[in-house]
Amino acid sequence: MADKPLAGTVAVVAGGTRGCGRGIAVELGTAGATVYVTGRSTRGRPSEMGRPETIEETAGLVDAAGGRGVPVAVDHLRPEEVAALAGRVRSEAGRLDVLVNDIWGADRFARFGVPFWERPLETGLRTLDLGLRTHLITSWHLVPLLAERGAGLVVEVTDAAEQGYRDDVYYDLAKYSVVRHASGQAAELRPFGVAAVAVTPGFLRSEAMLDHFGVTEQDWRSGIAQDRYFAASETPRYLGRGVAALAADPAVLDKSGKLLASWELAELYGFADVDGRRPHWPRDLAAIQSSDRTPAEVAGGT
Repeated sequence: MADKPLAGTVAVVAGGTRGCGRGIAVELGTAGATVYVTGRSTRGRPSEMGRPETIEETAGLVDAAGGRGVPVAVDHLRPEEVAALAGRVRSEAGRLDVLVNDIWGADRFARFGVPFWERPLETGLRTLDLGLRTHLITSWHLVPLLAERGAGLVVEVTDAAEQGYRDDVYYDLAKYSVVRHASGQAAELRPFGVAAVAVTPGFLRSEAMLDHFGVTEQDWRSGIAQDRYFAASETPRYLGRGVAALAADPAVLDKSGKLLASWELAELYGFADVDGRRPHWPRDLAAIQSSDRTPAEVAGGT
C-alpha cells in the first residue's frame, strides 16, 4: 500500500516514551508498522525522571496514527528484561524489521562548562550507563532477530548536530560513542543484509523543552523571546519521518554506517515537519547569527 509502506513491518522503539523515541514510534505507526514501545515510565509508575509521559500514551498515539502500538515496560539496563522483550517479539510477531535505540534519560546530569573532575563521578558514570550501556545491551539481545532474517535496520539516536566538543565530558562521550556504536554495527551487520545508522535531530522541541520555555506546541513561537535560536527548533516527528523513510527505503544499505541529521533526511526523502516547515539547524543557526534572517523569519519559513 502506497500510503502504508511499512504495513507488515515490526519495529521496536527502545526508549519510546517521549522525545525522538515517541516521534519515531508515531511516524513508524503512520507508515503502518507494528511498534513495540519500551521504556520505564508506565501508567501510574513514572521513572526516576519524573516526567508525565508514558509508554502507554505513546502506544496509543501509534494506534491513532494508523499503526499498532504495543507498550512493554523495560529497564534497558537490565539484560534479563531486554531478553524477555526479545523473546516476546519473537513469539508474538515472529520477526523484527527495525530496531531503534533511543534510550537516554540523563539530561538532568549534564553540567555544561563545568570541569569533569569537579562533578560527581557517579552521575558521570550513570550518564554513560543510560546513554551507551543500554544501547549495547539492547542491540545484543535484539539484533539477532534482524540478522536471522537477512534484512532490516538498526537506528541509533544521538545528539550530534553540533560539530566539536559538547562542553561536558560525560555527555559528549555518551553521544558520540553511540555514533561509533552505529558504525560498528553497520560493519558487522552488512554481510547479513542489515543496515545500521546513527540519526540526530537539531534543536529538538521535545515535551521537556516545551515545558522549559513554558509553551505548548500550538504557541511554541512565543518561546523565541527567551532564546532566539528556538526559532530553528523542530518537532520529534521530523526525525521520526526520516526514520520511517529509511525503514521503507529498499536501498537503505547504501546509507549504512552514516550519521544522518533530520534536515539531511528531509532533503533526501522530500518531507517536511508536521507544521509544514523544513528546519535545517546549521543553516538556520548561521542565518540567525549573521542576521541574514530574523528569528521570526526562520520560525515562519518553510
